[in-house]
Amino acid sequence: MTESILSAVKVVLYEPQDPVNIGAVVRAMKNMGANDLRLVRPCRYDLTRIEQIAHDTRDVVERIKHYETLDEALADCVRVAAFTGRRRAARWALHTPRSMTEELLEAAEHGPVALLFGREDHGLPSEAADRAHMIVTIPTTEHFSLNLAQAALLGLYELHIAAGDATRRLKKPRKSAPPPSADEIERTFVDVQTALGSIAYFKTRNPELIMRSIRSLVFRATPDARELTMLRTAAIEVMRTLERERKGLLKQLGLTEADVDAR
Repeated sequence: MTESILSAVKVVLYEPQDPVNIGAVVRAMKNMGANDLRLVRPCRYDLTRIEQIAHDTRDVVERIKHYETLDEALADCVRVAAFTGRRRAARWALHTPRSMTEELLEAAEHGPVALLFGREDHGLPSEAADRAHMIVTIPTTEHFSLNLAQAALLGLYELHIAAGDATRRLKKPRKSAPPPSADEIERTFVDVQTALGSIAYFKTRNPELIMRSIRSLVFRATPDARELTMLRTAAIEVMRTLERERKGLLKQLGLTEADVDAR
């Protein structure tokens, strides 16, 4: 299997303070295809607890590396994107998670790239953000206090999508049906119009305009043959129900079809 370009993405947490957040970041990484987590002077944590927070992520957990300095954690990275809510000087390239993806993925062709996140309480200090090639700010409302793992998930998600690495394939419906033919569609419209006419729906409405709207509705819904058959049989059942009611009424009145025709 060809290795994903996302294997070049390293997530770097600068002095993380909460083991729960470390576990949540691991979960986000596993979901989005990143494998390498680098921790700079992290809080104490237990690997078993991390796996309890992020189920089935042993492969990511076992690859966690610790560093004493940020420079060591970033030494092999050819591009670093620092996530921060702080405004920076104009000389830094300012990005959103989406706009950063092209530059990062292009750089990932040549070596490791890093997503850098700061402490939960005060984010990245200026001297840490200085190591970044670009500054990433997540657009929010005026309330911009995002959880560390939430920020990591947003950044990883944009890279995952931009890389075309959505590897999970949704199963097709168990009972899929082919599209209906033009003839099936037209016969359905005939039965629907007949059913509506039988309940005097067009008494105060324009049949042509009503049927055009129904056509538009059906075509926008793009039903398959099975779904269209459901619509048609519903219309037919309306007509059959009305016919049964009519015959029951004639029977109660002691009349026959011939009597009705004679009148």
